[in-house]
Amino acid sequence: MPPAYSKIQQLIDGVTSRIESGDYPPGAKLPSGRELCQEYGVSMQTVRTAIERLKAARLIESVPGGGYYVRRR
Repeated sequence: MPPAYSKIQQLIDGVTSRIESGDYPPGAKLPSGRELCQEYGVSMQTVRTAIERLKAARLIESVPGGGYYVRRR
C-alpha cells in the first residue's frame, strides 16, 4: 500500500478514536481541515480523503458552509 494510505488511515483512526472516547461527542464540530493538517502532519488532500471516508462510514456529516460534525446516533 502506498504511504499516503497509512496517513489517511492514521487520521481516520485518530478521529474515530476521539469520537468513540467522547472527545468529539455527537453534534460536535470537528476541527477545520487546516487544523487537522497541522495536528496530524498531513496534506489537505489527505484530510479530504479521510473526511470523505468518515462520511461514507456515517460517523460524520457535513453542513454546507458550516464544516463537519459528529453524527448523532
